[in-house]
Amino acid sequence: MPHHSHLHILTGASRGLGLALARQLLRSGNTVICIARSANAELDAQARTAGATIEQWQHDLAQGERAAQRLATWLAAQDPANFASATLINNAGLIPRIAPLSGSDCADLARALRVGLEAPMQLTAAFLGATDAWTLPRKVLNVSSGLGRRAMASQAAYCAAKAGMDHFSRCVALDEALKPHGAKICALAPGVIDTGMQEQLRSAMPEAFPDHQNFTRLQTEGRLAAPADAAARVLAWLERADFGAQPVADVRDA
Repeated sequence: MPHHSHLHILTGASRGLGLALARQLLRSGNTVICIARSANAELDAQARTAGATIEQWQHDLAQGERAAQRLATWLAAQDPANFASATLINNAGLIPRIAPLSGSDCADLARALRVGLEAPMQLTAAFLGATDAWTLPRKVLNVSSGLGRRAMASQAAYCAAKAGMDHFSRCVALDEALKPHGAKICALAPGVIDTGMQEQLRSAMPEAFPDHQNFTRLQTEGRLAAPADAAARVLAWLERADFGAQPVADVRDA
């Protein structure tokens, strides 16, 4: 494996922003580990064409512990001399059925918090623990949301998961700053992107979702970013020399 290989571990890589990120990370020499419920055959084909290495691990991140254990085991078997950098991108998340908390299903809430907050914490713990002695640049990019910083009716679980992601990122930044080769971490809001999540928001019952009209307007006014453009902006943020100086950031502040 060439020494210029950059290692990226990416969750939620099978569709939306995650798929766009995976496509852009599959460059010559790079190694990309994709963790999602389903594999994407198109990414395997692209990796072969690009001369990149890909592994697609099929995990439901509502059971994040299994994926985290697999990641820790895999990283422990690697020689860090093979990599120029190592990055974890926690991108997976889900919006449960859009309803006020009083009308929400307990299992649905648990799943949203497990995928959106518990799994990113477990994977970050596994990644940082397994690579703690590595001296190469290590980064954790948590894909957050403006909704982690701004309350919205009928969105308690998603907003809470993203707010938790932001705050655990601040804590990890403090942990890692105490180490000689600590990792850099940033919870980054990627802007409003034209993905299945937006379709889900637009298709919600207006009476259950007071902000319905605002999300419909975003589409009709053409204010949604294409996934490929959003992915390029996220990856440009990852390459910034000051990545992690602000552990919570918004790509629109670039």
